Amino acid sequence: MKFNVRNLTENDYSTLVEWWDWWPGWVAPPKTFLPETGLMVTKDDKNIAACYYYLTNSKAAFIEWIISNPQYRDKDRKQALGTLITVAEQVLKKLGVVHVMTMSRHPSLLKIHEELGWTIDPKPSHEIIKNL
Repeated sequence: MKFNVRNLTENDYSTLVEWWDWWPGWVAPPKTFLPETGLMVTKDDKNIAACYYYLTNSKAAFIEWIISNPQYRDKDRKQALGTLITVAEQVLKKLGVVHVMTMSRHPSLLKIHEELGWTIDPKPSHEIIKNL
């Protein structure tokens, strides 16, 4: 199970919107909400999962909008998501980031993060957003 991880490109957005639209309860974020920095994990030229990462003017960053291809059902799906998160951590560390944060309500993603050593707050939070 050999995964590749590449930077997201402008052309990936339409694919990610299709994935967000497929998953129940997800709404695709507008392009203007997303940073220019993100990653896609692939295998055998198949796009499996992606995330964006937000850099700040501190030593902290956010990994957000983790989404996976609903058509990819191979047994290594969980490992692909773990690889995506791990590579994002490595990229951020090389950029001098010391702290990384994400938000999720999906049990499978929570479990993957926990297995990768993330601390999960037992009290759920809410995303609070306002368009200006």
